[in-house]
Amino acid sequence: MQSSHSLDALSVQFDDANLVANAGLVLPATLAQHLGLEELYRRHVRLGDAPGRANAGIKAMTLIHSAIAGGDCIDDADALRAGPTEAVLGHALRAPSTVGTFLRSFSWGDVRSLDRVARVALGRAWSAGAGPRDDVLTIDLDSSVCETYGLAKQGGFRFCYNHVRGYHPMLAVAEDQVLHARLRGGPAHSGRGAKSFLAETFARVREAGYEGSIVLRADSGFYTHKVTAACDRAKVRWSITTKMFPRLQKIIAAIPEEDWVPIPYFLEGAAVAETTYVPFAANHKGAKPVRLIVRRVPPTPGSQLALYVDFSYHAFVTNRAGDMLALEADHRAHAEVENTIRDLKYGMGLNHLPSGRFGANGAWFALNVMAHNLLRWAAAIALGDADAMTTKTFRHRLVALPGRLARSGRRLTLHLPERWPWEEQFVSALVLLRGIRLAL
Repeated sequence: MQSSHSLDALSVQFDDANLVANAGLVLPATLAQHLGLEELYRRHVRLGDAPGRANAGIKAMTLIHSAIAGGDCIDDADALRAGPTEAVLGHALRAPSTVGTFLRSFSWGDVRSLDRVARVALGRAWSAGAGPRDDVLTIDLDSSVCETYGLAKQGGFRFCYNHVRGYHPMLAVAEDQVLHARLRGGPAHSGRGAKSFLAETFARVREAGYEGSIVLRADSGFYTHKVTAACDRAKVRWSITTKMFPRLQKIIAAIPEEDWVPIPYFLEGAAVAETTYVPFAANHKGAKPVRLIVRRVPPTPGSQLALYVDFSYHAFVTNRAGDMLALEADHRAHAEVENTIRDLKYGMGLNHLPSGRFGANGAWFALNVMAHNLLRWAAAIALGDADAMTTKTFRHRLVALPGRLARSGRRLTLHLPERWPWEEQFVSALVLLRGIRLAL
């Protein structure tokens, strides 16, 4: 090999004051500016006399853009201060120590002010074109576990239902957008606080201008009368996976064999049947019969379960009208909410929560959810294929590209790499995002 081709001969200098590492941040930053996010944080976040109370808008946007750029800890925010990144973001930046003090200034009540910002921002984003496009909005309610290590985490040092230490947040997701999110302590039951959480979620959707029908899907962790009552009060249809109580098992066993309809499934022999069932009859006097749709699936060949049973059963109750097979397939699609949770954990910074204080972690959680939504809104408004582009893909193609700022007179030009494969997509998105006009 010639010496001129050896990487050992390549010298390195950090001396260019015009380079921007993540120049594509201009896309979500443009959307955030048109939505008035910084001003919303400045107006609604009031931290009293806490040390980190000043400049809440700047500090919040620093953490949001750090998360979009791939930062998954507070110190990663320092990467934004390299070069002239401020010119791309449209706001000042703060050091990690400063935003760390900002996060630690939050009590749980202060975190609720971030919920207010999220609620207003959702309405503005949907008005700009990121709203639902169908006549029916399907909301998936789910919870997850953010694992922690050690005993110094307020609310996160005790064991969750899956026997690991961590937090147990609850989320409402529709079209890969997080409509509402709430951090909870690890021992919290999946359904704890779901009634008020859903009431706030449905109110957000209506306040954002959506007038169509709403359907809620949830797993068995939310199989409670409080959840169905919250839906009924808001005139929301629902389908919820049931827990396999002995009484329910007897009802399923009594379904005639001729009622089972075969369905396409990865295991041959799967079928679906329908009957009626009165959920929550033991503790609710006004309980009414609803549809019970059951899927039966043969055990995986060679598994231990195959030694004892012919089928495993998966049932859900619903007050929805429609074809049985279509409803069963739609309810099964609830599992896709895990894709959004994956993007939050491994596309943003929710694979861990950085502080020992519960309020600080609640603020971190809320700001990372906003970062995720900014990317989803930008994709929906500017690309029109939000469902086809994950958070990771958006960052790889349209955010994590180097740029160089050049000044000519009073005009700034951001020079991006020649022959970038997604140049046309980037330019088109920027034009559309700059065209947003909202009456703030």
